[in-house]
Amino acid sequence: KKFRWCTLSDLEQRKCAELAKGLTAVLPLSAATSFTRISCIRAHNTYDCIDKIRANKADAASLDAGDVYSAVKLYGLAVVAKEIYDQGNCVFAVAVAKRGALDIQRLRGVRSCHNGARWTSGWNVPLGFLLARNELSWDEAQPLSQAISEYFNASCIPGVGVAAPRLCALCQGQKSYVRDKNHFCETSTNEPFYDSEGAFRCLKDGVADVAFLDHLRIIHECLLVSESEQQEYELLCPDGSTAELSQYSTCNLGKGPGRAIVTRHNFHKITNKFLSMIQRLFGRRGKERARFELFASAPFGGKNLLFRDATQHLQLLEEQLEIAFVLGLDYVALLKGLGHEGSSLDNSVVRWCCISDAELLKCEEWALSIKSDPLVCVQATSMTKCIEMIKSSEADAVTLDATHVYMAGRCGLVPVAAECYGKFSGDLLKVRGKQKTLPPVYAVALAKRSAKQINIQNLKGRRSCHGHVYSPGGWLLLSRHTVGALDNDTKNCDIGSAYQNYFWKGCMPGADGNLCKVCLGDSEVEGARVSSRCAAGHNERYYGNMGALRCLVGNPSGRSFGDVAFLEHSNLLQNIEDLDTSGWAKGYSPGDFELLCPDGTRAAVTEWAGCNLGPIPPSTVMTRPVTVTKIHDFLLKSQESLGSKLDSEFQLFQSWKYGESDLLFKDSTEYLVHASHLSYQEILGDAFVQLAESVFNCTPAGKVKFSV
Repeated sequence: KKFRWCTLSDLEQRKCAELAKGLTAVLPLSAATSFTRISCIRAHNTYDCIDKIRANKADAASLDAGDVYSAVKLYGLAVVAKEIYDQGNCVFAVAVAKRGALDIQRLRGVRSCHNGARWTSGWNVPLGFLLARNELSWDEAQPLSQAISEYFNASCIPGVGVAAPRLCALCQGQKSYVRDKNHFCETSTNEPFYDSEGAFRCLKDGVADVAFLDHLRIIHECLLVSESEQQEYELLCPDGSTAELSQYSTCNLGKGPGRAIVTRHNFHKITNKFLSMIQRLFGRRGKERARFELFASAPFGGKNLLFRDATQHLQLLEEQLEIAFVLGLDYVALLKGLGHEGSSLDNSVVRWCCISDAELLKCEEWALSIKSDPLVCVQATSMTKCIEMIKSSEADAVTLDATHVYMAGRCGLVPVAAECYGKFSGDLLKVRGKQKTLPPVYAVALAKRSAKQINIQNLKGRRSCHGHVYSPGGWLLLSRHTVGALDNDTKNCDIGSAYQNYFWKGCMPGADGNLCKVCLGDSEVEGARVSSRCAAGHNERYYGNMGALRCLVGNPSGRSFGDVAFLEHSNLLQNIEDLDTSGWAKGYSPGDFELLCPDGTRAAVTEWAGCNLGPIPPSTVMTRPVTVTKIHDFLLKSQESLGSKLDSEFQLFQSWKYGESDLLFKDSTEYLVHASHLSYQEILGDAFVQLAESVFNCTPAGKVKFSV
């Protein structure tokens, strides 16, 4: 029985026929078993290939990652191998223009050529880039192709279909009413401007002003043409500058997965075996490569036939792998954001991530109160879980504290809006050097006034109350005054375990060991076996700023308490008042507490400006790059219609009616400010980022995995 490879051109057909001859020559008939022979099935275009494989008329083909996703998600095929290049399976998406003609900020209204519709470097990454920059406006009720039609003057995007004629206007393939003779705007080499090769040709011929393609084509160009010819073109960089063609690794619009081979699920093993065999014989180090080279196309008068010429080897994949694992979470999230699975209600819905029952309750009221896009509330167990869910496109947005903003930023999420605590700060954007920073809140250490013996320098061996693990004030900044101030040996490098040894016991929701011993869960009894005990959310009554304060005074019966609480100053006075009004603990006033200052002295709770553990950058709403505009517009509408209007039933920045504080947003938030033009590093500031880097470089990878 023969293995059937799907080809897209006469040249591919020729190369495939040579592969068939090579196999016959090196595997004599007597040695040939099932599927050691190949037959070549000619298809009209990429989607014809996918159809043929699905209908059992062909067995495999190599496709762009964007088409691989469609083949798996929409057509039920399986990925069996990835092409590996010098940079692994990654390709850089680059924008190329004639020297001096353009920059990335002046693309609106120009003519464009793209290597293929829904392809990584010609469509997904550049459009994701333009959407994230708010350059391209897309109302998700309309097809994305329509938004692109309105953005560019005219284009050639092979495979885009008939719905958007302007996106095919520059293509030059033969037109015909007979399907097999129509090559206009098709994903096959019969369309002269197809693939990265064609997109570059389109630019060279002066048909377009900019070409979107992958870096593999650029490498090829640098090898083939003279230096003077290379000088005619340049790359457009994200910051508005331009660069030489050879600078693609630093001047690109982003990167994504390269090509992969698809087959039917029930054919995975056979395809795997077949690829393994042809690679062993004809690959870069193949025993029979003198007879036939699998990754060379020049002998057949073409480029990238059957496989990319830049392929070093094929990486075979196990069966049943999640497509997100094969293509990467960020890429799959990008494709979902671009509507690759078809336009659906999902595109207009905003899914907000909640970390407790109380947040869920508030979120559901928010959803009922707004008249903009529908809001769906999704529950997670912690902020880190929210980051994972947003990354894997199971949720869209969440407000994170500064440490989690750092973690989310490292994982590829981006800021949309930052909380502004107007009451406590002056200017909206203070300028620090050249860097704009949002006004911070301050981390403070709080003790009971009656516990006179306690100061910041003798906390070792005491009972501690922290907002939660990774909290900026109660975990990160605190390290400088406690575990980080100890001898810097390797044992104390991981501050998580260092805290376990530093404090006798305490409650740090989300941690473990003795730092969970004082926690209550939602039972109000220390040590009770409840699943919410030490949970990194409000289901643990000692979670967050209010929780750390409760922990300091103890449960309603006055037990299970700490000696010191690490929290934020912003709503401290309000929270002390709420201890009484909520019935948690009667008779407390601000005068019953004091702040512990870094120099070992103590101060009144109102003296936080001069007695604190350091500034904490504002909490920030984070999302995936491709959904920035959607979340920004949603928050803008929400804030306009709800905001802090005192007469409205629902208050975005109030939580007391749900029995907790700081739900979804901090209660001290006055309003949200636009932050999508800032990087997460700019919001956090250099000092905070450096501290976070030094700490996380030491934290065991098992606890925090950054996958960019």
